[in-house]
Amino acid sequence: MSQQYRSRPLGSSAALSEAYDTALLDLDGVVYAGGHAIVHAVESLSTARDGGMRLAYVTNNALRTPDAVAEHLTELGVPAEPADVITSAQAVARLMADQLPSGARVLVIGGEGLRVALRERGLVPVDSADDEPAAVAQGYGGPDMPWGRLAEASYAVARGLPWFASNTDLTIPSARGIAPGNGAAVEVVRIATGAEPQVAGKPLPPMHRETVLRTGAERPLVVGDRLDTDIEGAFNGGVDSLLVLTGVTDAAQLLAAEPRYRPTYVDRDLRGMLTGQPEVAVDGDTVRCGGWRARVREDELVLEGEGDELDGLRALCGAAWAYAGEGSCGLDAGKVLARLGL
Repeated sequence: MSQQYRSRPLGSSAALSEAYDTALLDLDGVVYAGGHAIVHAVESLSTARDGGMRLAYVTNNALRTPDAVAEHLTELGVPAEPADVITSAQAVARLMADQLPSGARVLVIGGEGLRVALRERGLVPVDSADDEPAAVAQGYGGPDMPWGRLAEASYAVARGLPWFASNTDLTIPSARGIAPGNGAAVEVVRIATGAEPQVAGKPLPPMHRETVLRTGAERPLVVGDRLDTDIEGAFNGGVDSLLVLTGVTDAAQLLAAEPRYRPTYVDRDLRGMLTGQPEVAVDGDTVRCGGWRARVREDELVLEGEGDELDGLRALCGAAWAYAGEGSCGLDAGKVLARLGL
């Protein structure tokens, strides 16, 4: 049940794990942060899988191979096979293979996940701009990627070679906080060369295409923590989404979201997959959810009532999104969010 202009989160009488056949789960900030599982993730995913929902792990992080990701998930207590993992490295490799001849050399700026994906598509990874590459592929190379790799990419791109990026996430969550992501490294090459890459990852169509081809999902639910990749990707693909508040996005950013960033459902963490979602109802100028009532009065967000703080946030989403229409709500939400402890 997707729509081009969402004025409030939707409710669901059925558990989301029953209403959708496949969960397309982001990893960083949703299932794990760094080397540790996010609270409630392991149990929630196990329950959803045991109930018949297929779990597919869709990540913009191109550093690790699907085998390595599946092994990590299994170690965390989430049994997974490499076929359950879809990465932006796979998406960009398919995008490049559609434009380059088989056997073409590709200058790789990134990790093993990108190299494996390129080989899977019949392309040959090389390490230097002087190795006669036909194109440049750039993906996240980890926190210790040498600065010289970005210089190598810049030399090749400046010579006019086609430039492809797995994704352009500016940040990536880690166990210690928010760190620079591949998008930050892409900006370095962009500034040095003035060029623009072709991008494959979320929220763009090549990643959605890769996911559909590999999972065969008929009623997918995108589950993510980022508005500008996970939720926008679901919007672009015309499928529903669940935002969990365990990663990058906070409540204030959610209230300010433009239509393409507005999720279908909102919940604290992956336990939200296992339950129905409360109705968010409109009554005149008031939006109700649970015991809360929200509205905009004299250009100020007003929240009244009591109950679960997430119901309060859902009601506020309805009031803020309706007020903003097709734009972004610029109202100060600090006071009402502080009341909810968010």
